Amino acid sequence: MRLPTIVAGLLVAGILSPAAGTLDGPVLAAASTSGKGIGLRLLEAPVAARADMRAWVYIIDHLAPGSVIHRRVEVFNTTNSPKQVALYPAAAQIRNQKFQFADGRTANELSAWTTLNQHEVTLAPHARSAVTATITVPQEAAPGERYAMIWAETAKAAPAGGGVAEVNRVGIRLYLDVGRGNPPASDFTIDSLTAQRSPDGRQAVVAQVHNTGGRALDLSGDLELTSSSGSLHHSAGPFKVQTGTTLAPGDVGSVTAVLTEQVPDGPWRARMRLESGLTKRTAEATIQFPASGTAQAVTAEMDTDYPVVALVGGGALAALAAIAFLLTQRKRRSRREPSNA
Repeated sequence: MRLPTIVAGLLVAGILSPAAGTLDGPVLAAASTSGKGIGLRLLEAPVAARADMRAWVYIIDHLAPGSVIHRRVEVFNTTNSPKQVALYPAAAQIRNQKFQFADGRTANELSAWTTLNQHEVTLAPHARSAVTATITVPQEAAPGERYAMIWAETAKAAPAGGGVAEVNRVGIRLYLDVGRGNPPASDFTIDSLTAQRSPDGRQAVVAQVHNTGGRALDLSGDLELTSSSGSLHHSAGPFKVQTGTTLAPGDVGSVTAVLTEQVPDGPWRARMRLESGLTKRTAEATIQFPASGTAQAVTAEMDTDYPVVALVGGGALAALAAIAFLLTQRKRRSRREPSNA
């Protein structure tokens, strides 16, 4: 009879906390009732992506066929007892708006390209060890984005005579796009906003999002409500969007902001701000909360001020530079031309 296995870790019950010491990367720690366990974190990010906090949490890169990269990760033990930790890559995919990992050591294309310089480490209490992950993209690799995991795992055998075997693992996501030239741009639209009221009376706003770019998105953000009645102005929020929505290129999905306070039914002007890494988008719509259930979706108006400002600003700077250049050239010519006086 096969014994059941309890699995804890990233995407199941992982804990995300700030980095300790002087290292810059966030820490991913395996779940436990005491808050202690094994942990794994990325120690470096690509130079071009260091402003993107996602690149400090996950391995995110764009590589041409035939390329090789190395990334250092750190596995650590926060318990008071030694731990034997297995390290390995395994498959993952984006499905049903979630980043989902495969069972055990199931492989896929990207995990097969990924090797670790250590497959097992023994960590003393409160010790840590650096491990290097190498990703080698074959010359014949087809273009497109792929997903995988790097896992750190501890296992506890079932008690003698039968019982439950326990496996704790924590991992780092891999998002790798293969292709020549520059990486595909990340982009998305917020297509509609929908007001809801749950059976227990909680209000929420759901945004439908379309990934129109070439990279996967991990969405976060917030919602703000404003209302005007005569000379009175009301506002509520911001309310955080529930995280965990991941959209592959071309996917359409939803993110939800649940209100943490009761507000009148409205109408409200809802402003939803969403981001994935450095890609940020904002949209607005006028909504009204229903007495129960879900209201009709309202087409959202995308806020395009920021790209317009950037373009106008860039155009204005270019125009000023051109005018300054022409004036300088005119002055130089006037100095070289002989006077008629």
